[in-house]
Amino acid sequence: MTVPGLRERKKQRTRDALIRVALERFTDQGYEGTTVDEIVEEVEVSQRTFFRYFSSKEEVAFAVQQMVEERFVRTLGERPPDEGPFDAMRNAVLGSWDSIGDAITEVVPVELYLRTFRMIESTPALLAVHLRRSTEMEETISRIIADREGLDVDEDPRPRIAVAAFSGVMRVTGQLWGRGTDQSLDAIRALTEQYLDQLGPALAPRWRGPDDEGPGAAP
Repeated sequence: MTVPGLRERKKQRTRDALIRVALERFTDQGYEGTTVDEIVEEVEVSQRTFFRYFSSKEEVAFAVQQMVEERFVRTLGERPPDEGPFDAMRNAVLGSWDSIGDAITEVVPVELYLRTFRMIESTPALLAVHLRRSTEMEETISRIIADREGLDVDEDPRPRIAVAAFSGVMRVTGQLWGRGTDQSLDAIRALTEQYLDQLGPALAPRWRGPDDEGPGAAP
C-alpha cells in the first residue's frame, strides 16, 4: 500500500479539521447560524482553502455521511454472489457498522457524527438535501443489485422495489434511534439489525396463520 506523502497528509489534516469545526458549530449553534468565515477563522485557513475542499456548507455538512455511504456501497459490491438481494444489503450495512467507527474517528469523534445525524434530521434545509441524496443512493444500490442478479434495472422493477423496502427500514430505524435515550453507535446498529430481521416477515403475504384470531373474529 502506498503511504501518502507529506503534502497529501497535510491536505487531509486540513480537510478533516474543516469538517470537525464545521460539524461542531453546526450542532452547537445551528447550520443556518454558522458562516464559512467562522469555520475558516477557527481552522486558521482562508475561504479560498475551504472552497478548495468543499463547494458549500451543505457539502461539508454531509462529508462524513458521504464517507459512510461510500463504504456501504463498496461493501455491498464485495458481498458473495450467492447471497440474495436482501441478505446482501443486510450483511453489507451491518458489516459497515462493525468497522465504520474507526473510520469515522479518523475524521471526527463518533459522538459528533451522531449529533450531526440528528442535526440534519431537524434542519429543514438539510433534511431536503438528505432526502434527495437518499433517492440518489437508492438508485445506485438498485443498479448494484440488478447487476448482481443479471437484470436490467430499467426493465425489471424488482431491484428498485427491494431497495425501496430496505431504505424504508433504514429511515425508520434512524428516526427511532434519534428519538431514543441510547444514542450510541452500538444502539443504532442493534436497532438496524432488529428491524432488518423483520423485513422478510413484514413482506410475507399473510401475517396471521389460519388459526389466528383477527379483529372481528367470532368468540
